[in-house]
Amino acid sequence: MDLYEKILAGEEKLSLVGLGYVGMPIAVAFARKIKVIGYDLNAEKIKLYQSGIDPTNEVGDDVIRQTEVEFTADETKLREAKFHIVAVPTPVNDDHTPDLTPVEGASRILGRNLTKGSVVVFESTVYPGVTEEVCVPILEKESGLVCGKDFKIGYSPERINPGDKVHRLETITKIVSGMDEETLDTVAKVYELVVEAGVYRAESIQVAEAAKVIENSQRDINIAFMNELSIIFNKMGIDTQSVLKAAGTKWNFLKFYPGLVGGHCIGVDPYYLTYRAEQMGYHSQIILSGRRINDDMGKYVAENIVKNLIRADIAVKHAKVAILGFTFKENCPDTRNTKVIDIVKELREYGIEPVLVDQTADRAEAKRLYGVELQDMSAVKDVDALVIAVCHKEFEGLDQAAIENFFNPTNGKKVLVDVKGILNRKEWTRDDCLYWRL
Repeated sequence: MDLYEKILAGEEKLSLVGLGYVGMPIAVAFARKIKVIGYDLNAEKIKLYQSGIDPTNEVGDDVIRQTEVEFTADETKLREAKFHIVAVPTPVNDDHTPDLTPVEGASRILGRNLTKGSVVVFESTVYPGVTEEVCVPILEKESGLVCGKDFKIGYSPERINPGDKVHRLETITKIVSGMDEETLDTVAKVYELVVEAGVYRAESIQVAEAAKVIENSQRDINIAFMNELSIIFNKMGIDTQSVLKAAGTKWNFLKFYPGLVGGHCIGVDPYYLTYRAEQMGYHSQIILSGRRINDDMGKYVAENIVKNLIRADIAVKHAKVAILGFTFKENCPDTRNTKVIDIVKELREYGIEPVLVDQTADRAEAKRLYGVELQDMSAVKDVDALVIAVCHKEFEGLDQAAIENFFNPTNGKKVLVDVKGILNRKEWTRDDCLYWRL
């Protein structure tokens, strides 16, 4: 009986190392079919899962309460599993170089508890070569085992879209790879247990690593183009969204839109690819150009807030500005690498301390990462400018009357900045309002 058959028969377990927005849904999905150990070094997070609370909002409390995942912060429990999936974040440093600390740390933990006959699959987004050149030596050193002889490795890039209830693990084709044909077959069959859309068997681990990193790089470049168009059309006095709507009537026009590009994927992954390219002696031109544009959009939005305050004859210093939304994307509590903080920082340069409102966001995380206090909607009153930065459902549901009530009634003009363009522009294009969007 091979490893796959033993897992299917309940004789062997699967472990998930890293139970965040990606790892936890994977653990829950597998637990419907096989025995799963869910490990995370964050003991507080584990306590939440054990008490039936889903801090990520990815699957919901009811699912967490019902799942048979064995949640633990005890790394020695990993010794009970033979198939391991590593799903930890791969951020960048302040200088935009890859920060492999989480994946290296996970490799050390897993290595200390690795047993003969195991298969280790990494899901973390990395540049081509990390799995074999960085992770394997750590696994070998910590375990005293030899890769290829005592244990095997594979790579299967995560494609989960946090906050997306349609494109899930089960519905997205899964790329899988292995160090040899036998490993590839095992990895493919294990993932086929939960991925209804099927798997794609990549030719090698590095091919799979490269495929993942270019997926987000491609999207980043396309959004950067839209952001550049927004800057150009704004100078021309043309509404960008209207232009894109018209252009979108052509069958092969790609429907991307301008916006803030943050998070732990699109705003990060291109730097992994360009870092590797630099090591090979090639300096990226298109990818880094797109990154520069997207990284500057928070500052650009803030500058336009200030310009519109001046146009409205409102004193800039100490102006009351409320920003609705702080997460990196809509309907998701994750604030990591949010570009809304760039708007905040730039406004502070002008003597403005904005009121930040986000009931979806992880408030403790926002406080820890950025030192900001997130408020409730009750804090939004008598404002000089209102910024809708993230289109959470609760903000999309705001009607015209509700928005009107947020503003200081003594001001001659209202300054309304609709970053994602979720409002009806015609309703706000009037003499007493300065409406601006990307």
